[in-house]
Amino acid sequence: MNVAQGLSGLMSRLYSLVVLGTLSFAAVASCARSERPLNEKLQTALDERLRHCDVKGASVAVILPDGAIWRGASGISHPGVNMSPDLAFAIGSITKNLVAALMLQLAEEGKLSLEDPIGKWLRSYPHVNPAITIRQMLNHTSGLFMFWDNQQLWDDLIRYRTRNFTPEEVLGYLKEPHFRPGEGYRYSNTGYLLAAMIITRATGSTLSAEMRQRFWEPLDLRSACLPLEEPYPENLAHVWGDNFEKDGSYRDITFLPRVSHDSITYGSAGVFMTAEDLARWTHALSHGKVIRGDSLRQMQSFGRGAYGLGLGRFGFRVGGGLTAVGHGGANIGTGAYMVYLPDYEVSIAVMVNRVFSGCESRIVRDLSRIVALSLRPDRYYLDVLRGPLGLTAGLWLLAGLGVATYGVRKDKPVHLLVFGGLTLLAGLISISKWSPLELVLFPVAGLAGALGLVMLIRRLVRRAAAAR
Repeated sequence: MNVAQGLSGLMSRLYSLVVLGTLSFAAVASCARSERPLNEKLQTALDERLRHCDVKGASVAVILPDGAIWRGASGISHPGVNMSPDLAFAIGSITKNLVAALMLQLAEEGKLSLEDPIGKWLRSYPHVNPAITIRQMLNHTSGLFMFWDNQQLWDDLIRYRTRNFTPEEVLGYLKEPHFRPGEGYRYSNTGYLLAAMIITRATGSTLSAEMRQRFWEPLDLRSACLPLEEPYPENLAHVWGDNFEKDGSYRDITFLPRVSHDSITYGSAGVFMTAEDLARWTHALSHGKVIRGDSLRQMQSFGRGAYGLGLGRFGFRVGGGLTAVGHGGANIGTGAYMVYLPDYEVSIAVMVNRVFSGCESRIVRDLSRIVALSLRPDRYYLDVLRGPLGLTAGLWLLAGLGVATYGVRKDKPVHLLVFGGLTLLAGLISISKWSPLELVLFPVAGLAGALGLVMLIRRLVRRAAAAR
């Protein structure tokens, strides 16, 4: 009887030791993660993410609520030259955000109205309904055909690399609209090409001159420029890819002719700047330093497609469970994001030197989680766990309960130990991904592992006793 009681007490203490050990490990791992300086966490996450992405380099910038700026870079621009925060990238479709902001400024000044039909400003073009309003172009509810959907335009871009396409020539590639104005949502660069044409008509100036006068000089965004109306930056990050030739190549395409592409995307893309200047633009815009409050609210009026006026609301793929707004962009050899986290007042810009890699969205997600956790951990866990990760946590809990019930009833300690080990591994991965799931995974792992270990020892003791 004393032996049985002693064995029972030993197993009970062992059970408690395993659970407490697992939870202590979780606490130590989480504390080690949180005690490092923020800049070190951000750089480590950037380096780690880049090691798992098929890109050469990345440049990022983060602006905190107090205005402090962290600049980071990882990888290389090209052989022998490391990536640097001082290098400029094409920001692709993020240009739409600047065009929309410019339109809103002109509306504030009474030079135009967002409800103006484009027929008021532009002559008639085939497949362009003159009743489309400026607002419908900016929020992609115009129904306009996306000129990139015409393969002939791609063929001509490649065939005539040095040709400067006029806006009128690009409009010649349009086909029938997808729907009547206001009756649907479909992302279309065509609307922003027309918007740029209206801006030049309303101001009597060039798009680049207006952006420089209204945005870049007042905000001291010294790296920003808009070729072809201005020279290309001298501090270009080298970019890599196949130059849209789909031949499987992966080469340095930085200085190959790109006039055709950049002229075709007039208004919908084309701006170049550094990650820091993009983050500073994002922060200034989001804090009411570019357009008035009522205009900003219009920009953030997310409707169909989770899109407002040159601004989108991101889902889990970019925000990682946090509320995030901004815009993404792709260009020749470049992927970029501008992101603002309104609940944390943080702006993030990410640029990588390969297009369509998907790496830039993963970097945004990593950095967003790190900054949010550092600034407001209570809010961070609430935000993330009430989204898809909360569902994942719930599924792990249900799985743990199911395995524990099965293992105890069927006397299957190995099943419990294996499940506990896998859950522990998932917890370690969660920490490396800056996900809060370890709050659930480590307790589940400790419980399953402790149950399995106690049951296994009890089985071995019984076998030893029976052998006597």
